[in-house]
Amino acid sequence: MMGIPVRIDNALYDQARAQAHAERRTIAGQIEFWALIGRTALDNPDLPIDFVRDLLIARAEGPTLATPFVAEGKRN
Repeated sequence: MMGIPVRIDNALYDQARAQAHAERRTIAGQIEFWALIGRTALDNPDLPIDFVRDLLIARAEGPTLATPFVAEGKRN
């Protein structure tokens, strides 16, 4: 995939750099993640932003880290 240079505010860049470091992403990856959250939230205004973020993270992790759902009445 080819990147395209984009001008952004220095404060936004600094925030992205700090968050990217904390979440072990590249700065570009952090900005892409924020953009994906924003786009998904705008497409689904009835969902809380935290839910949107957690859903996107869970989807990125894939099924290998998922915990199977067990209904309360079905536990052994």
